Amino acid sequence: MSSVPKIYSGSASIQLASKIAEAYGTELGQVKLSFFSDGEMQPSFEDSVRGNDVFIIQSTFPPAENLMELLLMIDAAKRASARQIVAVIPYYGYARQDRKDKPRVSIGAKLVANLLSAAGATRIMTMDLHADQIQGFFDYPVDHLFASSIFAPYIQKLNLEDLTVVAPDIGGSKRANAYSKYLNCEMALCYKQRKVANQIESMTVIGDVSGKNIIMVDDMIDTGGTLAKAADMMMERGAKSVRAFCTHAVLSGGAYQKIQNSSLTELVVTDTIPLKENVSKIKVLSCAELFSNTINRLLHDESISSQFIF
Repeated sequence: MSSVPKIYSGSASIQLASKIAEAYGTELGQVKLSFFSDGEMQPSFEDSVRGNDVFIIQSTFPPAENLMELLLMIDAAKRASARQIVAVIPYYGYARQDRKDKPRVSIGAKLVANLLSAAGATRIMTMDLHADQIQGFFDYPVDHLFASSIFAPYIQKLNLEDLTVVAPDIGGSKRANAYSKYLNCEMALCYKQRKVANQIESMTVIGDVSGKNIIMVDDMIDTGGTLAKAADMMMERGAKSVRAFCTHAVLSGGAYQKIQNSSLTELVVTDTIPLKENVSKIKVLSCAELFSNTINRLLHDESISSQFIF
């Protein structure tokens, strides 16, 4: 790759993309997004990308037009003879659909991977996939970044005593274990049962949380029901405080109100998805520098994993 990239942004991630470009020391390229009268979109690059390494930044959270816009931009770059097309997807939508968990359902994460490949992407850059195996859905390189390199230093600066890391569910135990080892503290686990998606039937905690400052870590927060209920449960069991660290702030439905009314001291997220509301308990840490450094390392054929804490 060349050392002078061209960085563009879709309309859903313009704020984060601007920070990434600024951190890299350049400006965003100009993209014009036109619409037909029926709402159909047509993005176009306003400068030449022939022979260039092109980075297109767009998180694919709902509505589905965000994904479609990214696909159209990739296709436009391919047809404009870009040398390399890197789809920078801070939040990879449909990642929760990574397997057939019941009969007659789609594997949405694989479908999106196929669409990106068909559009012309030659590389993917993303952060904290819902499941690591999604990287195997691609037949070209995937740079998988981790928010732990952002969250862990922040946690250390809090200087909390009697720290315990809690996984909000069994699927997050690997992530929580990595945090607990790095922070040299204890770990606990929330066990929850659901009958349908986004609705918790029951929840309990495995481990001692009494007298502890709790850190819950997860890849995303959607409705906020799990974290709010878990925080309340931890406090009822004698915890000193409860903080949650979630990479992707999906925050749908009444999530903002749930977080504000919960026992959480604070919810710390990244800016892979822009917040819709300002809530005092939610703190945003930017991932722009992490993506900027990764782009720089990629262009100079340097190690990407060496910048990760764990």
